[in-house]
Amino acid sequence: MTSGIIKNSRNTEQAPLNAAFTQTVAFSHYNNISAQLPVDATSGKLVEGGVKVQAAQCLANIQAIVESIGHGLHDVVRVNVYLQNITDLEAVNEVYASFFASYQPTRTVLAVAALPLTGALVQMDAVITNGEGSGTQAPCDLVKIVRNAAAVPASTLASHSVAFSHYNHISAQLPIDARTGNIVTGGAKEQATQCLKNIKAIMEGIDVPFDDIVKINIHLRDLADLDAVNQAYTTFFPDSGIARTVGYMPARAVVVASGLPMDALVQIDATVSHGDGTPPQAVEDRHGIVIKPNNTELAPRSPVSTQTVAFSHYNNISAQLPIDLQTGNIVAGGVHEQARQCLSHIKAIVESINHVMDDIVKINIQVSNVADLDAINDVYATFFSGDLPARTVIGVAAMPHGALVQMDAIVSNGEGTPPAVR
Repeated sequence: MTSGIIKNSRNTEQAPLNAAFTQTVAFSHYNNISAQLPVDATSGKLVEGGVKVQAAQCLANIQAIVESIGHGLHDVVRVNVYLQNITDLEAVNEVYASFFASYQPTRTVLAVAALPLTGALVQMDAVITNGEGSGTQAPCDLVKIVRNAAAVPASTLASHSVAFSHYNHISAQLPIDARTGNIVTGGAKEQATQCLKNIKAIMEGIDVPFDDIVKINIHLRDLADLDAVNQAYTTFFPDSGIARTVGYMPARAVVVASGLPMDALVQIDATVSHGDGTPPQAVEDRHGIVIKPNNTELAPRSPVSTQTVAFSHYNNISAQLPIDLQTGNIVAGGVHEQARQCLSHIKAIVESINHVMDDIVKINIQVSNVADLDAINDVYATFFSGDLPARTVIGVAAMPHGALVQMDAIVSNGEGTPPAVR
């Protein structure tokens, strides 16, 4: 790892172990929990009994991991729920609500083409607060700021935004008009516009400008709608005069979902810099907040995203496709070569900001065929020399350029950004 960066990578036997990832990887004031399948840790087998039983097992596994490091589910700030079938959402919600009685974290829900275990109907990952910090980051109180905006559709199962330390997490926003409670009329462009309007309203409700977003995740039901979504997207970014001057775009990932709540065509969630911090983090001057975007010519560049965006003690890496820089096309070969190309792009980006691959705390992988996961894992392990990051893998029906695999990442950023320095 880079000098001064101390990650806490931990596993517990109370949850399923996997050689391809670490259950929980903490750095600074956040802890990243790998995706949990509905597997019983004692038997090592998929639990039987339907989606409710499986959802309970996923959440029990997350709870076991969280409690193994001296935390509780009340410390969770974000949950991602991946369903095999979106019609199972109501059943999953019944179970989900029983695990979060005190408050609701931010949440994203989508159906995917496949999960990395035959018979699995649901998978969940999480992000939790890490008040004890790591390495040079001093301990802090576990004070979260949970808020909802009146101008945005509310949910009994998710808060609009949950801030802790110097990051703010925003729940996935569906294209719902708050006045009617229904999906807006029109196609993907109109729906994307509404999603972004809802995110903007949430941010305005907490007095945060739109250009404080550091990472955006877009979930589409049809990849053919991406151009229409981008037309809407580029009317929101860059948002301010300063951002337009430098052409700032957040880091971004686009994932094809097999289904979305309310039969929406698109949903969007976001991670936002939170310069005011939470007690006892010092309040920073809003004008002193420094977000560091960076691109390198050694990885594919995009007009709608920045390769890496750093704020405070984390660096957010945009989703990387297996594109050959020389040809601009998908690299020749199969999934083995494509996985290597994705990881090589991530490595080039990470090294361009003076970090190393072992500084990564979380990787998200989308594959077109989950049967390819063993081949991907063979390549994956060769890019790390220490403990492997936390990880989430989902199967998707399509990816840009017909790719077989896509990856994005979160990297520890020990040097911080002014004024939140080490």
